[in-house]
Amino acid sequence: MKNPKMRGRSCAGAGLLAGLVCWLSLGGLASLYETSPHSTQAQEKKAMTTRVNGEFEVKLTPQDDKSEDPLFGRMLIDKQFHGPLEAVSKGQMLAARTAVKDSAGYVAIEKVNGTLAGRAGTFALQHSGTMTRGVPSLTVTVVPDSGTGQLTGLTGSMTIRIEGGKHFYEFEYAIPAAQ
Repeated sequence: MKNPKMRGRSCAGAGLLAGLVCWLSLGGLASLYETSPHSTQAQEKKAMTTRVNGEFEVKLTPQDDKSEDPLFGRMLIDKQFHGPLEAVSKGQMLAARTAVKDSAGYVAIEKVNGTLAGRAGTFALQHSGTMTRGVPSLTVTVVPDSGTGQLTGLTGSMTIRIEGGKHFYEFEYAIPAAQ
């Protein structure tokens, strides 16, 4: 496992579970965030697809889940989105690291609360990421039928990238026209 450094922090000297949590929180899975959004023909028929970009801050807080398996980790997620998506989110992440260098995986669910292009409401995002010997794969999608308020019916997917320690999102989404 690499010992990434960010904002003066280091993962060096951490135990296996603490090292995994530190590695994840300092961007160890950052390359997982380099994926393409997906949309379906059904989504496109319901509403015009829109693509927006912005920046966000994320705080991952390791949780002691009392697991006896040091390869697993659990974290709380706190995010603040800026740009066309002005929102906060809270969620949870489960992660596993393997004995093979640069192989790991995580799943997460987060509830986003705020405005998207001026429409207020909430929705949930589902993450599924893997790293297979350094080759990343990440899918972040809106949980079906999770939109509320003016975001009811929201569908879409998000890509995330990290550059220079900053987090950026690209959100491709559709909201059906009012019935």
